[in-house]
Amino acid sequence: MVHYAESLLGTPYHYGGTSPRTGFDCSGFVRYVFLKTRRIELPRRSEDMSRVGVRIKGNQLRPGDLVFYSTQGWPYSHVGIYIGNAKFIHSPHTGRNVEIVDMSLRYWQAHYNGARRIVRRR
Repeated sequence: MVHYAESLLGTPYHYGGTSPRTGFDCSGFVRYVFLKTRRIELPRRSEDMSRVGVRIKGNQLRPGDLVFYSTQGWPYSHVGIYIGNAKFIHSPHTGRNVEIVDMSLRYWQAHYNGARRIVRRR
C-alpha cells in the first residue's frame, strides 16, 4: 500500500478530487489508495473515515494506518496514510501536490486528532 501511495507523489490537490487524472483532496487520495490496494471502500469524508476501523494510539502506528488532523478548525478535517518513521503521505491543499511530511513537526503535533487501523471485515 505504501509503495502504491508513494507512486502518486506529485499528483495535484483538487477539492473533491478522487483520481490521479483529476487530482485528489485528502480523503479522495486515501479512499483511492485503499480501494486500489486493499479493495476496501472507505467513506468519502475524512470525518466519516475517523469512525471506521479500530482506534489506535500513536505509539501503535504501522504503515497503512490512517492519521487524522484538524486543519480546518474542526476535528478530523484532514486525513493521511502513515508510512513509517513518523511520516505520513497526504494530499494537503490547493496549490500543493501529494507529499510526505514529518508528523513530528510542531504544526502536525498541534493538530493531531488520532489514528485508525482499517481491518477487513469477513
